[in-house]
Amino acid sequence: MKDNKIQYLDLGMSDYKITWNRQEELMKQVINQKNKNNAIADVLRAATSNYLLFVEHPHVYTLGKSGDEHNLLLNYIQLQAKEASFYKTDRGGDITYHGPGQLVGYPILDLENFGMGLRQYIYNLEETVIRTLTLYDIVATRDPNATGVWLDVGQPAARKICAIGVKSSHFVTMHGFALNINTDLEYFNHINPCGFSDKGVTSLEKELGTKQDFERVKGIVLEKFAEVFAAAIV
Repeated sequence: MKDNKIQYLDLGMSDYKITWNRQEELMKQVINQKNKNNAIADVLRAATSNYLLFVEHPHVYTLGKSGDEHNLLLNYIQLQAKEASFYKTDRGGDITYHGPGQLVGYPILDLENFGMGLRQYIYNLEETVIRTLTLYDIVATRDPNATGVWLDVGQPAARKICAIGVKSSHFVTMHGFALNINTDLEYFNHINPCGFSDKGVTSLEKELGTKQDFERVKGIVLEKFAEVFAAAIV
């Protein structure tokens, strides 16, 4: 039994580790249901659930499982001075920053419910953000050499506006995307974002020259996510 409904949870401002634990709990729940389904007849199987968490985090740097700690350019004392924390994670990708003014989306989806693999899933996350930015007259694209959503790809001024790093197990996802809306970009000066030392970062606020309505952007992203994944948000 497949289900394209997605339960939406707005967590507001939430500590990174607490949210990570929440993701793991939901992912485990979905995988357990999949395992149960595999052991029983089709008519007895229950649909697996899908979730989408939206959150802002206090200042935090996170490192992907294949990332290089040297891409964090701060030591422990300097991190404390910035009121920031640091976590090694089990997602893909290298290092990134999360903080106030940044919309972080964590989809916990059973990809089999949507008939897609991991590559298409990441493409869809990028597409969600690209369609959102179109409504702000911002032309965003993909970089063939890096995940995420970028502006002016191939130009000296190439810059990332949305980072993506995911984990998948049994075709169930966690972690996700981080869209810079009113983000304090100064915090990116203390890392090589996503492992790149030669590319910049940007935000909606920086591109448009004025602080943006965070809740409005959040609503558009949610709408475009449902559109791209052909899902019902509940």
